[in-house]
Amino acid sequence: MVRGKARRLAPGTRAVLADRVRRALRAAGLVNVEVSLTLSDDRELHALNRSYAGEDHATDVLSFSQGEASVVVPRSGRRPLGDIVISVEYAARQAAAQGRALPGELFHLAVHGLVHLLGFDHRDEREERVMFGYEAELRAAALTRGTVRRIRRPR
Repeated sequence: MVRGKARRLAPGTRAVLADRVRRALRAAGLVNVEVSLTLSDDRELHALNRSYAGEDHATDVLSFSQGEASVVVPRSGRRPLGDIVISVEYAARQAAAQGRALPGELFHLAVHGLVHLLGFDHRDEREERVMFGYEAELRAAALTRGTVRRIRRPR
């Protein structure tokens, strides 16, 4: 889903991002799940961050788990894992500051949101090492050609 100022994003970029996220899901061993990915803007992320995290500022990505709340499997047969919402404006600023292209930054943030949905966090250095390492492995697996290899989930 694309909302707000993110509508300016090229359809080709959205298609590549969706494909990469599907490959990252396979790398994580998630085949019968559904993830909602919304590309939005700072205004929406600010409002969501304020409402759900008590933070009064925009942010790059937020994840909202649906795993606990969903007991009914939808007709698609896929269990909803959750929602990932990315501010394309915020991502563009981060990409520029780090010398990266916007599509790569969006993929980076989408995988970060996905790993949060899988229960990982980065509240301290150890958690950060584990989470960011897992993210890097998922991104690398998703970007390879051919069959996606499964990445073992860290403990």
